[in-house]
Amino acid sequence: MRELIRSGTPLLVVAAATVPLSTVSPWWAVATAVLSGVGGARPGTARAAAGVLAGAVAAAVAAVGAVPSWIVHGDRFVAVLAGAGVLPWCAGRFRRQYRALVRAGWERAEHLEREQRLIADQARLRERARIAQDMHDLLGHDLSLIALSAGAMKLAPGLPDEHREAAAGIRARAAAAVDRLGEVIGVLREDDAVPSGAHVADLVEGARTAGLPVTLTVEGEPGELPPVTERAVHRVVQESLTNAARHAPGATVTVTVGHTADEVRVRVANGPAPAPSAGVSPGGGRGLTGLDERVRLAGGTLTYGPDGGGFAVGARLPRVPGPPPPRSGPEPAEGRWRNQAPPVEPVEPVAHRRARRRLRRVAWAAVLVPTAAVLLLTAALRGWDMYLVRASVLTPGAYARLQVGQDRDRLTGLLPDHQTPHRPPVPDGDPLPAGARCEYYAMTANPFADDSGDAYRLCFHAGRLVRKQVLSP
Repeated sequence: MRELIRSGTPLLVVAAATVPLSTVSPWWAVATAVLSGVGGARPGTARAAAGVLAGAVAAAVAAVGAVPSWIVHGDRFVAVLAGAGVLPWCAGRFRRQYRALVRAGWERAEHLEREQRLIADQARLRERARIAQDMHDLLGHDLSLIALSAGAMKLAPGLPDEHREAAAGIRARAAAAVDRLGEVIGVLREDDAVPSGAHVADLVEGARTAGLPVTLTVEGEPGELPPVTERAVHRVVQESLTNAARHAPGATVTVTVGHTADEVRVRVANGPAPAPSAGVSPGGGRGLTGLDERVRLAGGTLTYGPDGGGFAVGARLPRVPGPPPPRSGPEPAEGRWRNQAPPVEPVEPVAHRRARRRLRRVAWAAVLVPTAAVLLLTAALRGWDMYLVRASVLTPGAYARLQVGQDRDRLTGLLPDHQTPHRPPVPDGDPLPAGARCEYYAMTANPFADDSGDAYRLCFHAGRLVRKQVLSP
């Protein structure tokens, strides 16, 4: 009940009640327009407004059926109902929907602002991830080589025991630092920057200098590689040498880089370690996980696993980078926002889209509904008027048979059952006796005839015909 009071339906009912009063005084049309406009601006359904309109039309039809002569006010009724009732209601409805659209627009602006802040935050996180990636790749590689050099120093002949223990401590602490670095940085991926002056041959030479027995084989003509492919090749070799130095110190490592016209193939394999090494932890495999993503984003594929008692890492990278192949497993929960920009699509919020659709519907309704109401009500009014006129036609022959002084009861068979609602003005002069009652009948039902609109006027007093005359508009 409270919602009904807050809605615009009660105002529309009052506005419909003022429409008939506008036929008496045109000032009532102002009240109808104000009530309809305010009712349209309030919450409410179009179905309720249509019900009120249908009720007003049904009441008007019932009134004309009871008093046919009121049909002469039909044109004003239709004009007020459409112009001061339906049109202001549509204007109020349009204003309400426009305000809803504005609110939805502000909400969308706030949504986009929040989205832009999220995108900026993601960009900062990606930049931090790139910095951490370089720390993982470069520092991890150098720390592994330090651990390898310390291990070689520990095995050097003639080294005093205290120096040998110091070398063992350096090796253990370097290996622990690599593990802690991996734990802090985690799984870090894509970096489009090409390393300046860093090549596979330099990596192999640095590892060999540090004491890792490694050989490099290059097959085919390298040619010019895209930066993303060159970066991926560099990282595959770097990560593989780092893992070999950490997990299989002393094992022989072979690096093979093959170049063809379409792709680059990289394979880094190490044999089994001569003996278990103290102070070197097995690691968590984070580097290989990140390496797999790096190769995938370059359009290639990565394989790794045990190989002949040792371990091998292989990668196939296209010379022309293509779209990343699908993942073989589920994507990490944080992988998307850490490593690549999320796809930002201009998705319009649902509330804003609905508000725009409702506003368009109301705009069309503001034009079509009043027009349709005028056309339908005018057509119905004209049809009802033609029916009343046709039922009130008095033929010229019947009119000629009427004589002044005849009793009204004897004229029942000559006169039509209905009177015409259109009554031309009566000329001045020749007043009727007091208490006389006049009846009006149409001369023709043809709206295109010359005498269309003319009427017969028959006046009776004390049950007798006292006046018969023809009236013209």
